[in-house]
Amino acid sequence: MKPLWLGVLLLAVLAAPVAAQRKDPTLREKEQTLQQTQKQLREERAKAAEAKKREASLLAELETIDLKLAEKRRELQRLDRRIKQVEAEMSGLEKEIKRLETRRVGQQEMLARRLSALYKLHAQGGVLPMILAGDDPVTRAVQLRHLAALATVDARLIQEYGVTEETLADRKVKAEGRAREIAVLRAQVIQEQAEVDREAARRRALLAKVRDERAYHERMVGELSEAARRLEAFIRDLQAKARRAAKVPPATGVEPPAVGFGTLKGRLPWPAEGRVVSTFGEQVHPRFGTRTFRSGIEIEAGEGTDILSVYAGEVVYTGWFKGYGNLIILDHGNDYYTLYAHAAEIRVKEGDDVRQGQVIGTVGDTGSLAGSRLYFEVRYQGRPQDPSAWLQQRG
Repeated sequence: MKPLWLGVLLLAVLAAPVAAQRKDPTLREKEQTLQQTQKQLREERAKAAEAKKREASLLAELETIDLKLAEKRRELQRLDRRIKQVEAEMSGLEKEIKRLETRRVGQQEMLARRLSALYKLHAQGGVLPMILAGDDPVTRAVQLRHLAALATVDARLIQEYGVTEETLADRKVKAEGRAREIAVLRAQVIQEQAEVDREAARRRALLAKVRDERAYHERMVGELSEAARRLEAFIRDLQAKARRAAKVPPATGVEPPAVGFGTLKGRLPWPAEGRVVSTFGEQVHPRFGTRTFRSGIEIEAGEGTDILSVYAGEVVYTGWFKGYGNLIILDHGNDYYTLYAHAAEIRVKEGDDVRQGQVIGTVGDTGSLAGSRLYFEVRYQGRPQDPSAWLQQRG
């Protein structure tokens, strides 16, 4: 009875899924509908995420890329410095190894001559018969002292040879370690350079959209205009803080005072070697016709070109400013300020006093939409001045 009961139960269990599938087609339809709904929901969420991504700030995206590029380039510089350091250590070790090998050869030759002499002496019957053959005790004493001295010399030669061998082995181990480290560092350089290339490609793709697609271009124009307003407000805040610190009342006149910086209109040195590619004032985009106002000039220069202070002053700001990349602001007194943007490297810090012509940074493309260049402004009481009117005329 028991086996029959178990068989019936097993058949019921195996047949249950089939029966369930046959008995409720409506349930299957509901499940299919639910799956379709879930799929549509996932697609809508993906579209919403993509739309949100498109609506994100272009300047913020550019800033993220630029900051990552700067970080990776600093890491490449660090790796390059370390490789040069290890290569110098490796060169020193190789020179020492050659010197030790030369010393070892000389020690081996000397030990070989001593062994040859001892072998010949042993072939003649050894040392004792020669010493005992004489009748003069003084002569025998002298010979014994001479042999003792030779034995001391031999012992020292053997010891020095051993030290040379140990030192040589140690230097070879260190040289192998440096060689391995150089290989690892070079592999890291390849990896970091690949990441730099990827980020640079992202940057080029974003700027291509800004250059070629009206929607992206207009969004960027709007964001840059907002960035210019933020910068103007920021400079006015700096000016107000400087006045409060000096206990100077707010200026009422609009004419720049003819003292200090104000006496050098048309005579200031250029902040960087290069060609002016964007001028001060209203700009009309040649393709899209958008109108913007540029508060400074752009000087096209190779990356790494020195940025020079056009006049003595105090560094009141260094750091990243959205829309301008790495930015340096100098206060020249009497409400005059100069601004230097898109820097690759900043070589001064806030609070520093700088002299005219001092290198304060290097030209780069941080925050720039058109490659390596210096953006330069002159401001009086927060209002932008045409830099070309302040800089020396070039022949």
